[in-house]
Amino acid sequence: MSSYQLKNDSISVSVDTAGAGLTSIMDAEGKEYLWQGDSEFWSGQAPVLFPICGSLRNGMASIGDGETCTMGRHGIARRCEFTLSHLDADCISLSLKADEETLKAFPFDFEFQMTYRITGSSVAVEHTVTNHDSQVMPYFVGGHPAFHCPVNDGENFEDYVIKFEQPETAACPMLTEDGLVNVDSRKPFLNQESEFGVKHELFYNDALIFDTLTSRSASLLHRDTKKGIRVDFAGFDYLGIWSSANDGPFVAIEPWSGTSTCSNEDDIFEHKRGVKKLAPGQSETLTYTITVL
Repeated sequence: MSSYQLKNDSISVSVDTAGAGLTSIMDAEGKEYLWQGDSEFWSGQAPVLFPICGSLRNGMASIGDGETCTMGRHGIARRCEFTLSHLDADCISLSLKADEETLKAFPFDFEFQMTYRITGSSVAVEHTVTNHDSQVMPYFVGGHPAFHCPVNDGENFEDYVIKFEQPETAACPMLTEDGLVNVDSRKPFLNQESEFGVKHELFYNDALIFDTLTSRSASLLHRDTKKGIRVDFAGFDYLGIWSSANDGPFVAIEPWSGTSTCSNEDDIFEHKRGVKKLAPGQSETLTYTITVL
């Protein structure tokens, strides 16, 4: 594993080749915004999700020409070692190519490239998927960046809010005991509101899933100072907001191209809600951006 840093006058970010995820986001004064991981709450930081977001029913699905894919929550990329393919002062690209191990879980010849670009106080997180296989390849990508909450000493978790760019009316789908998304059972959550206060009890039943948002950005802000971070996710149709069920001092804002298997779906990968498909030789890039405010 190797670690690399990008830095300008406003922001510095660090990325590891193990999983290709962010490990640090600091402002010009050295204030750390990215959750640094703690096994008491959650040891992760900002895992990269591919080729699924969330979970498959019983960890399995039929895929392609009748083959079976078997993988754990959020896919295989976060557990893989990536290779450095580009590095300059403000950009780094890391690449993962299909090999004997990935083919056991996901039977396609793919290349998955993560690129991070810093501009001003922002870092753009680009996910590029290329299908080198001879058949159409279904997939999902997503992000799972978690942020300190509170950021500063003397603040409390409840001092922070999630703010959307415009008022939203949303009912979040409930999760079943085995982690599937029940789109037919929803909990009303927002009623023409653009923000809500974060409270630990919101996350006692796992993530809040937003699948009908009009907004394409969400911010984690101190309600008084308005300091915090913003995540712009124009390329993603779904958003998860999560913290650990044991009162973890962080909030994850997670852009997804899809979700866990829905309770009303079958177990064919290509039938999953929001699935993306690439023809042989095609590539697609999805990007979200994190900005320190």
